[in-house]
Amino acid sequence: MSSSNTDSTMLDYEHTESGPGSVPPAGVPPAASATGQRRRRWPLVVTAVVASTTVALSAVAVGVYFKARSLPNNVSRISGSFEGIAEEQRPAKPAHAQRSMTFLVVGTDSRAPRRVADADAAELAIKPGTTNSDAIMLVHIAANRGNATVISVPRDSLVAVPGKESMRLRRAYYAGGPSLLVRTVEQLTASRVDHFAVLDFAGFKSIIDTVGGVDLPMEKATTVGTKRYRAGVNHLSGSQALTYVREIDTLPNGDLDRVRRHQVLVKAMMSSVAKMNPATNPVKMYNLVDTMSRALSVDDSLTNDKLRTLATSLVGLRGDRVSFLTAPTRGVGTLGAQNVVYLDDAKCSGLWTAVRNDTVSRYSVALAQ
Repeated sequence: MSSSNTDSTMLDYEHTESGPGSVPPAGVPPAASATGQRRRRWPLVVTAVVASTTVALSAVAVGVYFKARSLPNNVSRISGSFEGIAEEQRPAKPAHAQRSMTFLVVGTDSRAPRRVADADAAELAIKPGTTNSDAIMLVHIAANRGNATVISVPRDSLVAVPGKESMRLRRAYYAGGPSLLVRTVEQLTASRVDHFAVLDFAGFKSIIDTVGGVDLPMEKATTVGTKRYRAGVNHLSGSQALTYVREIDTLPNGDLDRVRRHQVLVKAMMSSVAKMNPATNPVKMYNLVDTMSRALSVDDSLTNDKLRTLATSLVGLRGDRVSFLTAPTRGVGTLGAQNVVYLDDAKCSGLWTAVRNDTVSRYSVALAQ
């Protein structure tokens, strides 16, 4: 079995002064102009989105840019995310952690050509037995809004599922939709999930294409589908990037290797966004945030007003205060005909305790030393 793949990577971006004389184009709200203002923290805004292959904070990102404007209306709402979950059965937050917030974010492996947000209904009801999850992450925002952490939980992790036999984590989502996945994660972590968010592959692809593709570093030459990539940096379109991160059959450590690919892609996406300057290209920046808002779906308790309030509280959050972690594992194996990932319960306990007690930033620092 492979060794633990716990990883922590701090993200740091330079904030620069905007140039003079920028005028927003027609149709772009005045907030898009950086004239006379410090350049907004765009990499952080997208950290929220991208950070989740997915995105829970992406909703927040939209709010950061348009706190009092209309783009939050583009964000689809998912009904029934917490349906049937008795309050008395849910983890309680310690008093000092009441203002902390944890999103459960999934990237779906739906091959449907339309985005989740393109559904006809104003609200989406994700039906059990119709949707799998490709990526599962927890995005934890500290109570003081000074830190945020994105925690990848391998989708093939073997876990106990309430009311059912032990199964892979992604099967909980397939079998019972968002509410069963929420219950499973809360039972696993003994930490409360405040909100649920979804980004499907089509939406993910649209974000990558809007930023003009990504430069993805690869340790060795590899073939994915019909495309051959050289060792080093390769430029990928949205479709190519999705094919690359979907690949699993040729990966020796299965889901663990795929998690690593997700994280590399997230960093590459943020690098692409970091090069965008709203002062010199406000139209492209507007299109990016608009695309992000349309690609995202969140639970229906996260209203536009709540998005704006949370966004306002995150304005001072710096990019170097956002970290990425992977839930500690002790290797991969098989259960019947299924490939599974075994979580390291002892090491995970420390991580889940940090989430529950709102001390994840200290956990990340200690892990990196």
